[in-house]
Amino acid sequence: MTLPMILLLVIIFIAIILFALDALPADVIGIGIMTALVVTGVLTPEEGILGFGSETAIKTLGLLLLTTALIKTGFVQMVTRRIVQGVGDNKNRLFWIVSLGTAGMGSFTSNTASTAFFLPVTLSVSKKLKQHPSKMLMSMAFAAILSSSMTAIATSTNLVVSGLLTSYGLEPMGIFELTPIGIPILIVGLLYMFFIGRKLIPERELEGNNRYLPRDTRYYAEVEIPKKSPWVEKEIQQLGLRDEYDISIINIERPGEGEVKPSGKTRLHAGDQLVLDGCREGIFALNDHKAVRFTSTPEEDLPEAIKKKYGMAEVVLLPSSSLVGQTLRGLSYRKRFGIQVLGIQRRGKVLRERLLNERLQVGDQMLIHGDPETIASLENGENFRIISDTIEEPKNTKKAPYALIIFMLSVGLAAANILPLAVSTMIGALLIFVTRCITPAEAYKSMNWSALILIGCMLALGKAMATSGLANYLAGELVAWIGTGHAYLLLAGFFMLSMILTQPMSNQAAAVVVLPIAIETALQLGLNPRTFAMMIAVGAATSYITPLEPACMMVYGPGNYRFMDFVKVGSLLTLLIFGISMLLVPVLWPF
Repeated sequence: MTLPMILLLVIIFIAIILFALDALPADVIGIGIMTALVVTGVLTPEEGILGFGSETAIKTLGLLLLTTALIKTGFVQMVTRRIVQGVGDNKNRLFWIVSLGTAGMGSFTSNTASTAFFLPVTLSVSKKLKQHPSKMLMSMAFAAILSSSMTAIATSTNLVVSGLLTSYGLEPMGIFELTPIGIPILIVGLLYMFFIGRKLIPERELEGNNRYLPRDTRYYAEVEIPKKSPWVEKEIQQLGLRDEYDISIINIERPGEGEVKPSGKTRLHAGDQLVLDGCREGIFALNDHKAVRFTSTPEEDLPEAIKKKYGMAEVVLLPSSSLVGQTLRGLSYRKRFGIQVLGIQRRGKVLRERLLNERLQVGDQMLIHGDPETIASLENGENFRIISDTIEEPKNTKKAPYALIIFMLSVGLAAANILPLAVSTMIGALLIFVTRCITPAEAYKSMNWSALILIGCMLALGKAMATSGLANYLAGELVAWIGTGHAYLLLAGFFMLSMILTQPMSNQAAAVVVLPIAIETALQLGLNPRTFAMMIAVGAATSYITPLEPACMMVYGPGNYRFMDFVKVGSLLTLLIFGISMLLVPVLWPF
């Protein structure tokens, strides 16, 4: 084993740990990987940045622009309104309409985008039917992931696999090449969730008249007692916080005295800094009571116009958000946006630390306070999705038909092999700008640039696997260990390896690590490398047994799930997909 191989193994090992710990955003880890490959000499600088000028990167850019136009013109919102209207009061109909709608959208956009748009829809209809959202949200997220094998553009992982195939001189993945296996996977997956999976999902602590909300949706809020507060010089036990608001004071910081341990007889003073533990509704009510002033951010008080006209909302932080990995202190969120963060929940757990220094993560639920118009405008960006019981009517949908026609034209040209996908999507991007479906400024502001950055960096890792000889070396060791007559065993092993790695890592990173080894193994054995590539594309999208997939992270808090819920429901689904893949992949792409 050469020095470049050893260095590459070390870089991959460190990257897996960072992905697993969620220590940094995935795109930042990707930049670190690419930089490390160049600095250590595993790749030349030209080889390191080659992925950003690749056909895969261009395809991804074009598709991001096209899907952004569909969203911004209101096409997706129009579809969701039709879905809500068609549900009626039938819970089984809700399952099929939402699941098929999510899967349909996920077949041509990312599963995270599909999940993000159907999250408020599902919560709204669940409330209407008085059904706990846990029964639908996991099914919705799984439907989005199940659609990953429907088309080559359903997930950026498929685009990465296609790009790696071309780097080995093989044909890129056709748009509908995966569809013959994607359809059985989707059908079996949805049937499993309908008859078995959703019955394994617990309903935790439903709350009185608000049956669609989990009782333990709680937050820690930081407040200050102003001079004119009715709480001044009163004992805590006199306030009736627990009975009236379901709130507890868990810490008091008093000017000049420091920390004061709260008890029932503790008398509160003006200027006391309190940390409250309370349910969402209690904090809403406390805000109306004007007894305290929220102090979650250090900037000066909100303008009087906003104070007189304020609102509250609960939002989920999206994977595409530029805020992921940043702190509230660093963002100066209140000063920049007129929004105050009152509390944060992460994967069902209330954050107990100081909110100002907490780095935001994908799927964080935040309780925010501010001008209602400002809160409503959050829906127009790619940072948050408001968890609401209403669906806003798009302001202007005149361009939606144009956006849809252009999208279908771009995909159709590539599907008919008239133009390469990279060319057809860029033509589509040009058309959406010429027809003014969306302006360049709107597109660039709303696009998920992190996906493009991650793909460019991961292609550098794939290049390093080949040029360093590590993929060839590991393939040789694998062949020597397993033997030359075990093609099915190798295929199963590569599926399982991709599936296991995709739990802590991004789907793209898992595919990039495994695919070069699989292709080299196939070439050494005289087998069809495409068979292994398609199996790895399916395996890297099989991320059901943990909530670490972005689509699952978004529903984790609103559904009041626990980590083991995904293990319990997702394990059998994973085995079903494995069985389908082992049966169909060798038939569709013979050895």
